Amino acid sequence: MTKKSSKITRRRFVAAASAAAVAPIVLTARRAESRELILGEGEHKYRVDHAWAQLPDKYSWQTTHNVAVDKANNLYVIHEGRANQKDHPSIFVFDPEGKFIRAFGKQFQGGGHGIEVRQEGNEEFLYVCAYQQVKSFAKMTLKGETVWEKYAPMDAGVYAKDEDTKRQKVWGRDRFMPTNFGFLPDGGFLLADGYGSWYIHRYDKDANWLSCFGGPGNGNGKFNTPHGVWIDQRRDGELVVAVCDRAHHTLQMLTLEGKHIKTHQGYGLPANLDTYGDLMLVPELHARVTLLDKENKVVARLGDDVKRVTTVGGIRNKEDQWINGKFVHPHDACFDRHGNIFVAEWVASGRVSRLTKV
Repeated sequence: MTKKSSKITRRRFVAAASAAAVAPIVLTARRAESRELILGEGEHKYRVDHAWAQLPDKYSWQTTHNVAVDKANNLYVIHEGRANQKDHPSIFVFDPEGKFIRAFGKQFQGGGHGIEVRQEGNEEFLYVCAYQQVKSFAKMTLKGETVWEKYAPMDAGVYAKDEDTKRQKVWGRDRFMPTNFGFLPDGGFLLADGYGSWYIHRYDKDANWLSCFGGPGNGNGKFNTPHGVWIDQRRDGELVVAVCDRAHHTLQMLTLEGKHIKTHQGYGLPANLDTYGDLMLVPELHARVTLLDKENKVVARLGDDVKRVTTVGGIRNKEDQWINGKFVHPHDACFDRHGNIFVAEWVASGRVSRLTKV
């Protein structure tokens, strides 16, 4: 399924965070080199580089959201962007060394959110979704050409009148605010409406809407901000839909039809998912990145700064309070083809870190 090689990996990019607590340093878009730090322990140790991606002067980071990797190990970063900067791209591409390659996607400015890479035959494509006033999802080439773009699936029967044609920055359970994708082996995909209706939508390989499940609520199979979705195949090919039920602070495991299997507790605003071999990666907006084994047991917590970030307000806007080796608000993370990790953080001036396996 999806953007994976022989190993089950999602966006193939690796984010960096570090473990040891040191004096705070300023980490800007043009961050200075920081001394080497190692996160994790045992089999799960990573060297952190918060300054890995270097952006040209003519562009600026604008609340980094998600990351994805192609088979050449190039990294795609989408940020929300500022709606009043209509000519500024929302997607940046970097080579495996962190060198800037190209930028595109100005149509998503002000709402850029989810991004994934998917192999289809001999070609790879980007799947992108946007919220706020954009309210769309699209399939694109790796160079940024649009293959198709879609809007609210009105056949679902859960959206306000004209939500697909009169798109405005209006929130509510009858609004369409898509956040992330999960790819199915048959060529179809799931789309999480994480900020809108709180339903998970299923589409066929041609992006025709088929069905949906979930919706708002507190019971099994119901959600409060289903922000991330992933098709977990780590157990002998069994297909399990894993949903980051963010505001409930849980991971819900379900069938493809939305039938509840199990709920895993103990997370702090889990935002998205990725897998590599037997590992599952869970970025948590409450200041850490968690690794799970095949049985969904925690094997590592990386860059943990939960206590400080959840008790001191406004750190996302204050670079002088960011600590090298600690995360602020991991919004997305993915593995690359070698098991390294990339992390995008929901911070005002943007941050993309690389965690290189050691």
